[in-house]
Amino acid sequence: MPNLKNKRSARAKKTRILIANSGNIRLSIHRSNSHIYAQLIDDKNSKTVTSASSLELKNEGKKNPGGNVAGAAIIGRKIAEKAKEFGISKIAFDRSGYKYHGRIKALAEAARENGLIF
Repeated sequence: MPNLKNKRSARAKKTRILIANSGNIRLSIHRSNSHIYAQLIDDKNSKTVTSASSLELKNEGKKNPGGNVAGAAIIGRKIAEKAKEFGISKIAFDRSGYKYHGRIKALAEAARENGLIF
C-alpha cells in the first residue's frame, strides 16, 4: 500500500529524470515543518554549486524563518542572488515531488523575480 512519502518519492524520481536529460543546473528544494532548504546542483559534475536555507535566517535572529511563506520567499531571493554570483541564470526547478503551492510556490516566484529563469 503506497503511503504519502512513497508517492512523493516517485514524483520526484520522474522529475529528476526529465531534468537530467535537459542538462541544466537544478534548483532542488527540501522542506520540513520548521525549515526550507534550496540547493543549486550541477548534475554533470555531481557538485553542489551553492545553497541557502532557513537555518541561515535563524542564525540572524529571525523567528520561525522557514516555516512560513515569508521565510520561503526570503530563501528564494537568497538563492537567486547566490546564483548570480556564480553566473547562473537558467536553471531547472526540482520541487522534489512537493506540490507547487504554499512555501514551494513562494520560493520559486521569489527566485524568478530576482533573475532566475526556469
